[in-house]
Amino acid sequence: MAQPQENVLVKKPYQQEQYTHEQIEELVKCADDPVYFLTTHAYIQHPTKGRVKFDLFDYQIDLLKCYHENRYSINMLGRQMGKSTCAGGYLLWFAMFKPDSTILIAAHKHTGSQEIMQRIRFMYESLPNFLRAGVTSYNKGSIEFDNGSRIVSATTTENTGRGMSLTLVYLDEFAFVPPRIASEFWTSLSPTLSTGGKCIITSTPNQDDDQFAQIWRQACKTTDEYGNDTGLGVNGFRSIKFIWDAHPERDQLWADAERNKIGEERFRREHLCEFVVYDETLINSLKLFTMQGEDPLLKAGQVRYYKHVDPNSSYILGWDPSLGTGGDNAAIQVIELPSMLQIAEWQHNKTDIRGQLRIVQSILAYIDHEVKKGSKKSELFWSVENNTLGEAALMAISEFGEENIAGSFVSEPGNKRRGFTTTNKSKIAACAKLKHWIETDKLVPKSKNLVRELKTFVAKGVSFEAKEGETDDLVSALLLATRVIQYLSNYDERLFEALTDKSGHNPDLIMPMPIGVL
Repeated sequence: MAQPQENVLVKKPYQQEQYTHEQIEELVKCADDPVYFLTTHAYIQHPTKGRVKFDLFDYQIDLLKCYHENRYSINMLGRQMGKSTCAGGYLLWFAMFKPDSTILIAAHKHTGSQEIMQRIRFMYESLPNFLRAGVTSYNKGSIEFDNGSRIVSATTTENTGRGMSLTLVYLDEFAFVPPRIASEFWTSLSPTLSTGGKCIITSTPNQDDDQFAQIWRQACKTTDEYGNDTGLGVNGFRSIKFIWDAHPERDQLWADAERNKIGEERFRREHLCEFVVYDETLINSLKLFTMQGEDPLLKAGQVRYYKHVDPNSSYILGWDPSLGTGGDNAAIQVIELPSMLQIAEWQHNKTDIRGQLRIVQSILAYIDHEVKKGSKKSELFWSVENNTLGEAALMAISEFGEENIAGSFVSEPGNKRRGFTTTNKSKIAACAKLKHWIETDKLVPKSKNLVRELKTFVAKGVSFEAKEGETDDLVSALLLATRVIQYLSNYDERLFEALTDKSGHNPDLIMPMPIGVL
């Protein structure tokens, strides 16, 4: 016996059908209004209630209108607010009522894109048969309709969507795509959007300087040159944001219980939609939330200065060398004493060891020239990490001649080799000091690049390092400077006072040892 047409999950393509007058009117209403289409005919899978009618909340209606009325929209919502379900419903409507459309779903994980496709399939299968478009291909990763439209799902990579003629792109949880991949993907996607494509981005926030955050901030700048609010950001995106209290089934009791369960940091990120770093970072994520960094005050070649040299201050330079062949970056950090301000930095991955040393020499020469204008108490110290490539750095220093480099070369006490040797133990100790100093505002990072690295400098096993795909060379140079500062604090009264707590107890103080200035 043939299965009743209304119970067939997938409608066969290219069928001739007869419609009643009422069905034609209903088709017209659905084609004109995605909100009407979803609220009247769509069903969803509720986590606890099973199959239920898709009764949209007020904020979900606003969300759908934002999708529909704007070519570009970016939406920031808390967890479990139904943003992916709303998007899935809109994509289904778009595919069935906008013939010859190619729709791409790009999620940060394969399971995420598959989950959205599952929601779309469930809604499609629950629709009245007269509303459904015929299907020519129907599987977990894509759906193709007989009107020429198709929905394709993929994981977000650098090349996702490249070469496709896209009508609509939906980016799910875009803030959680690794920053490097997100940046390259967005660069490759932009030409497609510029030719008429439509884009919808939804996410809970993550880092405050990733691609999602950049698009969001530009979308929030809605005032034109005449002071008028245009409603659209400078990048053409319409932004909309809903936090936990927009959900009618959540009240303050729910919020208090959730805050107690997951902690303040996660609650602020996942339900208040604040850009609080997600990972287990070295620096407290709430502290990182307040750190934005600054643009350089001046540049000398590739060296970025964030403060003028103070003739009455002393300075420490830390150099983390690299091979200079395009792989890891070499990095330099300069810290002012006793203010503990980061005043300069340098970073590059294609400068050889001798070139790196010339950069060190030029920075020290410039600072030396400035400090000699002031107090005789001003001093200049510098050091280098002597692990692995550090041996080549030491050879370059020997050939160049220390006498040609301003300041005092500081070496680790008790170590026959010049400079500082980094072991897991010494790195952990330096990380602990750096964490304390930054979180108590004793040491103040100024650079946006350094702040960005601190936000991706996370726990890995028993140590800390950059997240996969990120760099930590500026942090490594800062950790070296931190170790030098620890030694000098035992011999510099001003620095000792700067690092001492008001209680008189100094958690950073170590027992006096020779500092090995040669």
